[in-house]
Amino acid sequence: MRIIPPNSIVSASFSQNIADMRARATIVSQESVTGQYADLTKHLGGRIGDAMISDKALLDIEHQRGLLGVREGRLDLTQQSLAGVQERISGLEVQMLTALGVGDVPGKDLVSRDAKAALSDVFSALNSRHGDRFLFSGDETATQPFSNTDQLLADIRQIASTAIDAADFEVQLDDYFQSPTGGWQTSIYGGTSLTSDQDSVTATDPAIVEIISGLAVMAISGSADNLTLLTDFPEIVRESAERIGTGTSALVNLRADVGIIQERVAKAKEALDTEETILNSVHNNIVGRDQYDAASELKQLEASLEAAYVLTSRLSNLSLLNFLR
Repeated sequence: MRIIPPNSIVSASFSQNIADMRARATIVSQESVTGQYADLTKHLGGRIGDAMISDKALLDIEHQRGLLGVREGRLDLTQQSLAGVQERISGLEVQMLTALGVGDVPGKDLVSRDAKAALSDVFSALNSRHGDRFLFSGDETATQPFSNTDQLLADIRQIASTAIDAADFEVQLDDYFQSPTGGWQTSIYGGTSLTSDQDSVTATDPAIVEIISGLAVMAISGSADNLTLLTDFPEIVRESAERIGTGTSALVNLRADVGIIQERVAKAKEALDTEETILNSVHNNIVGRDQYDAASELKQLEASLEAAYVLTSRLSNLSLLNFLR
């Protein structure tokens, strides 16, 4: 009959205890870092459903914050683009009216050239995009709204060449920019006037159209284009300058509307932050593990493991003679 040495029995028992303590130490170490119980099902029992609900609510908040962040980025870029348009056209109205008022032909030509450059800059500003989304194209977000100003200026020159007087010019110009079948929406603007995004501003907005139409007429009013109609009827150029002033006022209102939406988004983010703070408190009360308590338990486990290792080492060196003594 084989006799199992007493030290082997004791060593086996200690080995199991050591394995259990090591496993527990791993769990407690994790809990001391995360501040949550590792086995929530065991800890919460029937309250696990409450923890899952609060966790889902926190994930929903994170998702909503992401969506608000996207809206915020688009609105900020829209506001910057509109501000760039407003800054670029600032002063052109007054300069043209002044030149017309005193009959300053060189001054008028200078403003005309500046208006042409400003028109190009406005197109560039309205081509701004957020990620792969063009901001001023309505629902045609993948389509760049404008190419260059050449076609637009050619169309306005054609109207000035065929119109019989100032009234006829204004009728044709209005049809060009306002009619769905006019050149503005069929040949120049690559987007759509329709938008499913409540935050979106399209290039068919009346403020933008007023500014662009005024700039286009002023751009062809110089001596270089030598259009007889604009020379014979200077009130056409005067009205185009005044149209820029009207468009600027409308642009200020448009930017204010965008600013109101920006403020709403900022307040929505603040509300989410408050809600998240409250939910985190509730969630932590359910699943939270006191990190100081976990650290204390971990320290005790480490001390116990150290003592167990020492005892195991001594037992492994225990002989039958020493045991009998």
